[in-house]
Amino acid sequence: MAVEGLDLANSISIQSDFPRDVHRPVANFHPDIWGNQFLVYSPDSDKATWVSKKGQLEQLKERVRTELHATASNPSQQLQLIDAIQRLCIAYHFEEEIGQALQKMHEKHQNWEGNDHIYTAALCFRILRQEGFRISSEIFKKFMNAEGKFGECLVNDVPGMLALYEAAHLRTHGDNILDDALAFTSNHLQSCKLSSPVAELASHALMQPYWRGLPRLEAKHYIDVYEKFPSHNTTLLMLAKLDFNMLQSQHKEELQEISLWWKELDFARKLPFARDRMVEGYFWIVGVYFEPQYALARKIMSKVIAITSIIDDIYDAYGTYEEIQIFTEAIERWNIGCMKQLPDYMKICYRALLDLFEEIEEEMAKIGSSYRTYYAKEALKLLARAYFVEAKWLHQGYIPTVEEYMRIGLASCGYTTLTIISFLGMGDIVSKESFDWASNDPDILRAASIICRLRDDIVGHKFEQERPHIASAVECYMKQHGVTEQQASEELYRQIEDSWKLLNQQLLKPSTTGFDAAEFVPPRAVLLRVVNLARVIDVAYKHNDEYTHVGEVMRSYITSMFIKPVPV
Repeated sequence: MAVEGLDLANSISIQSDFPRDVHRPVANFHPDIWGNQFLVYSPDSDKATWVSKKGQLEQLKERVRTELHATASNPSQQLQLIDAIQRLCIAYHFEEEIGQALQKMHEKHQNWEGNDHIYTAALCFRILRQEGFRISSEIFKKFMNAEGKFGECLVNDVPGMLALYEAAHLRTHGDNILDDALAFTSNHLQSCKLSSPVAELASHALMQPYWRGLPRLEAKHYIDVYEKFPSHNTTLLMLAKLDFNMLQSQHKEELQEISLWWKELDFARKLPFARDRMVEGYFWIVGVYFEPQYALARKIMSKVIAITSIIDDIYDAYGTYEEIQIFTEAIERWNIGCMKQLPDYMKICYRALLDLFEEIEEEMAKIGSSYRTYYAKEALKLLARAYFVEAKWLHQGYIPTVEEYMRIGLASCGYTTLTIISFLGMGDIVSKESFDWASNDPDILRAASIICRLRDDIVGHKFEQERPHIASAVECYMKQHGVTEQQASEELYRQIEDSWKLLNQQLLKPSTTGFDAAEFVPPRAVLLRVVNLARVIDVAYKHNDEYTHVGEVMRSYITSMFIKPVPV
């Protein structure tokens, strides 16, 4: 995991008595907005509630399993049931049943009578594609006219249009039919004036397509809308409500524990120049995995992202170039003996980093996976090297080409590091091969990193340029190609869409022909961490950097996920 352009061979030894009057690129980030809200949560009453409801939950789950089996003879009905289960974010209870049903569906989907209906065809395509099955977009040709365009007869079929719109977000390179479908449905859905649950879903989807949304946020919205359909499944709805609230209680308990750890570090007082975003970081991690079995993984990843956020601000919003040189070397050496060379504020962060990884090493030893800590440390070193190259560019006043910038920017966005960190607490499903795979720049991870880097740069570059800061992808593209900011942003958005296509392609199961059996393919649960990281950036950075500048949008997300339960 080398980063081109960084050479620490000739490192500089600098004493810790730096002048206090040096100019620093302080960003003036706003303070934490949550106070002690998540510290005062008392989990005991909630635990008692869920113990009493355990029997009811199991009964509801068994009814859903029965319904899944009962609808096997009616593929269209079974598809709608699976769609509701997935949208309500309870599919993790029925992975085996859904997997078996979709395998059978994939084997015979072309023979469906229901494929004559755009809604059923689009629903079939989306659900099979998002689960990795190879299904051709050619199935939509029958809905196109002689000129190869989608017919205007579809315009009045809002459920069908919406299903096609959602399916189009699973497109890969070469899916020209779906490119046309997305343009066609986006245009017509925007002019939809109906007042109905379907229209409400359409309005939400235009803002946040289901495939790119965070499962828990999407579930909270879908529960509200699904209940308005007269034909809603009462068993599913009750299970979804109880399950959402039960998981919310678990997440609140985890958030309380991590908040206590964060408060004891006292970074808000000791390092006031840095962003105090522990709660927002936990939101990010719940976006990566919300399921109860990943509690340890969430705890580890939340703590790492909190520390790396501070490290990012040391490089980006406080440290001088000379200080950053020795800080990078200290991270490279990963030794407590490096502390004596660091200025006091860096010692605070560096010590917290080493202490955290001692804690992680203990957790990995408990599960017999001590080897994983090596990969995690190397991932942090990769991030520090990338940060240093960017600091060097700023120090030299250098504006790189877009290609130069992206080589470093894909590492500095942190998604390779976070992906590797996300594997630490996931249990036996993650093998050493998965760590090696993620460390070697696989296409799906590269695609997620491009989505992260470019979305971050597009929405955040103006704020960053208010102080000494490296040129973003926007400025690099403008300078290199002599175009306006708008033209640069449009091109970068096109690259984001191309990256989603690549990501979707990489999620498809290996083809039975032309596949090298010796090639390692990570389990789907591993690949989904990368997908979910891409989803987080799509949601949290859609119009603004909601991590750095916590506004009403992020407030509403966190309130929805961690504060307000679903009315039952």
